[in-house]
Amino acid sequence: MNSPMRTRRVLLAVLLLLTLWAASTGAQTLDPDATRAMADRNKDLTFPSEPREPSLFARTSNVIWRPAGSGPFPAVVIHHSCGGIRAEIWDWASRAVREGYVVMVLDSLGPRGVKLNCTPPTAVSIQRGVKDAFQALEHLQKLPAVDPKRVVHLGFSWGAMVGELASSAEVASILSAGPRFAAVASAYPICHLPASKTFPNDFDFLRHDVDTPLLLLLGEDDTEAPVKFCTPQLEALKAKSAPVEWHVYPNTTHCWDCSSMDNFRKTDFQGNSVVYRYSADTTEDSAKRIFEFFARALAHTQK
Repeated sequence: MNSPMRTRRVLLAVLLLLTLWAASTGAQTLDPDATRAMADRNKDLTFPSEPREPSLFARTSNVIWRPAGSGPFPAVVIHHSCGGIRAEIWDWASRAVREGYVVMVLDSLGPRGVKLNCTPPTAVSIQRGVKDAFQALEHLQKLPAVDPKRVVHLGFSWGAMVGELASSAEVASILSAGPRFAAVASAYPICHLPASKTFPNDFDFLRHDVDTPLLLLLGEDDTEAPVKFCTPQLEALKAKSAPVEWHVYPNTTHCWDCSSMDNFRKTDFQGNSVVYRYSADTTEDSAKRIFEFFARALAHTQK
């Protein structure tokens, strides 16, 4: 495809997105019909009817793992980055099972024949990802092994942006049939895209109406999802007593848990020069923070 044609396709996709997501940092209103239309561009996923205990031979799309015992257990939906399910996602799933969670490793790309979903126009929209997450939540709530009041979402990069949007009251009212996550943890998400030559208006993934307990973990040296585009919104939400928490890791890049991509370099769709540096210490600390956050949030559901 020649460069001018590709540029026109990208601009058309961006303009479509901007009609769906209000472009300001203040109160935003979505077009419900247009938002649903973007979410419905791809067919619904199918999910397993029964969870299974973890196994090297059970690493399939939308697999559900469970701890030993009768339950019911809390559950977590683990949602991948725009590159799909990488090796480390299974480490997170295993950790979650050890922490006592039923785990769904949600795959929004593979079953739809998509390998990469990182450059506009994407094959699977972020709206579709949010709808996938809510449908996974609804499915898990029906399983006897799961406590329906204690289902949480853990996302990375693109999946983390899904989590931010799922934490919005308005987004949930449009894309959810009713159930909400008890809590959301998002690792290295993009919070806000500033206006640029490619994107003529600002728009947000972290929205003004967060009403679900939300933890953001961010890297100080992340050039793909810069902290400077998260902290003003987080501080504004905190000032309104929204249930948000965040932590910024110093000297830390995007994808700090990506041992299989250590020192990976690229130029992202915004033109940023990006490098990933794996940090075992940060990965361990982020896991500790995430599961402690979930435990605090879920304690409130039992009162």
